[in-house]
Amino acid sequence: MTTPFAHDGELQTGSIRSQVDFLVRERADSLAVGGSTGEGQTLAPDELRACVSEVRNVMPTDMPLIASAIVDSTRQAIRAIQAVQDLGVDAVQITPVHYLFRPDDEMMIEHFRVIHEETGIPLIIYNVIHWCYLSPELTVRLMNEVPGILGIKQSAGDLKLFADLMVHAPKDRKIYSAVDALMYPSFCLGTPGVIAATPAAIPRATAVLRDAVAQGDHAGARLLHEAILNLWNAMDHYNLPACIRYAQSLQGVDAGLPRMPMRPATEAQRAKIKPALEAVLRLAESMS
Repeated sequence: MTTPFAHDGELQTGSIRSQVDFLVRERADSLAVGGSTGEGQTLAPDELRACVSEVRNVMPTDMPLIASAIVDSTRQAIRAIQAVQDLGVDAVQITPVHYLFRPDDEMMIEHFRVIHEETGIPLIIYNVIHWCYLSPELTVRLMNEVPGILGIKQSAGDLKLFADLMVHAPKDRKIYSAVDALMYPSFCLGTPGVIAATPAAIPRATAVLRDAVAQGDHAGARLLHEAILNLWNAMDHYNLPACIRYAQSLQGVDAGLPRMPMRPATEAQRAKIKPALEAVLRLAESMS
């Protein structure tokens, strides 16, 4: 999900229902709050709680809900999780620390171990920080040594690492794809789900793509993949959340603004996104 902000940067919780209604209607089967697309690195614990609380209030009661923690210390992560712990969250996606200095592997394992021991909530490690990237060997160690790790959300465009994890991860753990440009091969490789930016703009098309792969319609899936890839390429990634919210707004979502210093989608970006989005929506509709 994106997070709606006002012109002054304040959180607009009243706009959240619009997005939840859209995502549920358009076949999302779970919701993730406060991730990178939701500008979670900018959210204080009370703001994260406000977002999660509103989403939980308006989403279907039987739909899974994931909160997020994008922070720089073990203590910050624990505080963020404790802020939402009583709200019916099914799991928390959590990045390694995203500031400059990378912990060594032993401290990385201890970091996630302490977070789970103090909160008891299932964790999905969000492997997206380029200079704090977790290798397949380390992610497998984490899943083997920290019982509370539900799985890995593999991001940063690395389908090779995703494929390695699908082979080597413990079979009772989940490897979720956040490789937006390659959702088609991710489904082919057997991911149980996609937690990513693009599905927040095209939830129905993502579900249609998943279904086409499951039904063996690879000709249709590849056509839809190519249309989705064109949409992804139309979005400049320095302000990706702003581009996603523009695509949402074209479909009637009250998506608000990004939080400064992120730039809203420019006129040049909008001119590329709109036709690419329309092509995805037309194709997904014809395949539904």
